[in-house]
Amino acid sequence: MAQVKPLPADANPDLRETFQTYQHHLGYMPNTVLILQHRPKVVKALAQMASAVWDKESSEVRLGFKRLIATIASHTYGCNYSMAHAAEAAHRLGETDARIEAVVDYRTSPLFTDAERAALDFAVAAASQPNAVTDELFERMKRHWSDAQIVEIAAAVALNGFLNRWNTTMAPALEAEPVAFGEKHLKRHGWTVGRHR
Repeated sequence: MAQVKPLPADANPDLRETFQTYQHHLGYMPNTVLILQHRPKVVKALAQMASAVWDKESSEVRLGFKRLIATIASHTYGCNYSMAHAAEAAHRLGETDARIEAVVDYRTSPLFTDAERAALDFAVAAASQPNAVTDELFERMKRHWSDAQIVEIAAAVALNGFLNRWNTTMAPALEAEPVAFGEKHLKRHGWTVGRHR
């Protein structure tokens, strides 16, 4: 049960256009945003950041894979709400069920390239508390990814970091779409419905 009551989607008419951004990226209105609208400026700021991180036109990192990066970052942090959102979004962006289900085993799974393993190691390290990114890990990243791509990957982890902390604190109810996806594909990740912390 959410710690703060979500407001109805039409509670702030000036957020109508911003809500379309969330609808566009996820295909539904996330309950976390309905809670956030108690502070409309935060909703708008988050939408701007999300639009920049998930921008199709300027992204140099495949969007489906960036959502897998967000999935493993949420798994590392322990946020089932964000993990389900990221995994379901990865699927909608073309990631296969097999890769989504194997992402927790990315270090040994043949479904991931060395470049992807480096990025996923980076995501795990960046999502860890305390942060575990090392100079050696950056050097490994630079063998596979450009500086612009590394910035994109770090931005995806950082945006997800905000959402992980928000969602584990506020405990919004998970929407039907990611619940159904999580039930089918995320059980081996330790995912369970309703567990936020």
